[in-house]
Parts: sequence; C-alpha cells; structure tokens
Amino acid sequence: MTAQRCLRAGLLGLSSLTLTIAARPAVAQQPAAQPPAAAQAAELRPPARPEDVESIDAIMKAIYDVISGPAGQKRDWDRFRSLMAPGARLIPTGRRADGSGGMRVWTADEYVQQAGASLERDGFFEREIGRKLERYGNVVHLMSAYDSRRKADDEKPFTRGVNSFQLWFDGKRWWVVTIFWEAESAANPIPASLIDR
Repeated sequence: MTAQRCLRAGLLGLSSLTLTIAARPAVAQQPAAQPPAAAQAAELRPPARPEDVESIDAIMKAIYDVISGPAGQKRDWDRFRSLMAPGARLIPTGRRADGSGGMRVWTADEYVQQAGASLERDGFFEREIGRKLERYGNVVHLMSAYDSRRKADDEKPFTRGVNSFQLWFDGKRWWVVTIFWEAESAANPIPASLIDR
C-alpha cells in the first residue's frame, strides 16, 4: 500500500522489536470494560460513499483509488477512513538492513500520519494487477497483487507486491478489516497465478 520509503520508515522502528504476551485470566460473569471516550471517538468513521462499499469490487477499487494521486495532491483521507472498519489495521512487512524480517501495525489514522505525507509529496499510483478471493459467509480473504508508480503514466512500476485484505460485510456494506502486505523481491517474486494483467 505504501511506497518502499514508507515501508522502510515504518520498519526502522522495529530494530529492537520485542513481543510481550501477557496472559490474563478469564473473569466469569463480568461485563466487558467499556473503552474510554477518546478511544470510542477515534473509532468513529465518516460516512462512506454508497458506491464505494456496495460490493467487493467497489471497495477494492475505492481503496486503491483513494491512496493514488499525483505529487502535490491532497488525498481524501476521510474517504479512506470511511472504508475502514473500527479497529482496522494496516500492516507493512519487509526486511531490515540485517536481513531479518519485521512488520509494523498501524491503525487507519496512524497510516495517514505515517505514510500519507510521502504519498502526497512524491506522487503515488497503485493498482491491482490480479487477485485470488476466498469467501465464507460475510468474511472475505483476498490476495491482491499490485504495482506502484510515482506517475500514472510511468513506463514501469518502482515496486510490486501483494496485499492480503480481510473484508467484512455487515449486511448493509463492505468494510476493510485488515490490509497486510509485502513488497516483491528477487527472492520472492509474485506468483504468476496472482497476476492477471
């Protein structure tokens, strides 16, 4: 979803990545704690354009469209947020300088703060070049191959990769729950089965 610069910037903070898993005992018959008012407010989303969320194809088209644009053009970040489910996550992965793997987990707002400025400053056009979709009821997992260019008419992309989307249909509209991605490398090319353009 982001330019490699955004991915590298996001992964720089992972050099001292540590994971802490805390086990919490279950408490029987107690109501779930309510999140603080600030957290609830952060989960509010602008209303979506109906045509952006009426189908799987529509929300996929909208997500690629909303992040794309020429250098110097502001993106419609409210439209971007309107596609995201409350609690949605965007997760770039990649390699550190020492060759070890890493990932960064962003909320929709953190993605806007961390990646948005470079997309607007440098120009960024991302398009889907193939997909594989699996669905069970209202839950969809979609592997979406992409390529990215600085200008819409650039002859070659500066990067390609695969976005793993989790989508959810709430009975009225589609939501993006997670976007988890990895850029293509010589050691890890996009499988031909994922490319149809």
